[in-house]
Amino acid sequence: MESSIRAASVEDCKDILRMMVEFAKYEKAEDEVAITQRDLERDGFSENPFFHGIVAEVPEQHKTKDGHTKIGYAFYFCNYNSWCGRTIYMGDLYVMPEFRGKGIGRALMSKVAQLGLAAGCHQLNFTILDWNKSAQDFYLRQGCVDITASTGKHFMRCEGEALEHLAQPLPNAGLMTP
Repeated sequence: MESSIRAASVEDCKDILRMMVEFAKYEKAEDEVAITQRDLERDGFSENPFFHGIVAEVPEQHKTKDGHTKIGYAFYFCNYNSWCGRTIYMGDLYVMPEFRGKGIGRALMSKVAQLGLAAGCHQLNFTILDWNKSAQDFYLRQGCVDITASTGKHFMRCEGEALEHLAQPLPNAGLMTP
């Protein structure tokens, strides 16, 4: 199927948010989507963006039944690993279900890898849900490895009240903060 991959623009934010919500529904986490179109516009397309994105498009003759031509996206950002240096982290990779199996996901991931290599990155990192066997199989077919068991590392998170509590300075700790 004919499709193209290009850098996302601020004008794509409405469609990206639509696909983010579709992705969250698929991952059974729709109630966790708190981001807005305005957040995407600010965080991805300001002077110092927090993320970068690419979109997959199909020509008008292949648009969805709802009239969409933007049918996939990937988010990524640069990161730094103290052992190997520059890395790229792929936060999302999504292709609408009716367009899966046509090479679009592979093309999106390939573009993220190309961008990472061009920036001098040594790794492409991402996470997937443990129950998503089709995604695991897809990534393994691309030559990726599941490092969870071999590294003994766990992906950790601090959010909400715990994050607020952690951000509070310790009284009389004698530490200087900037």
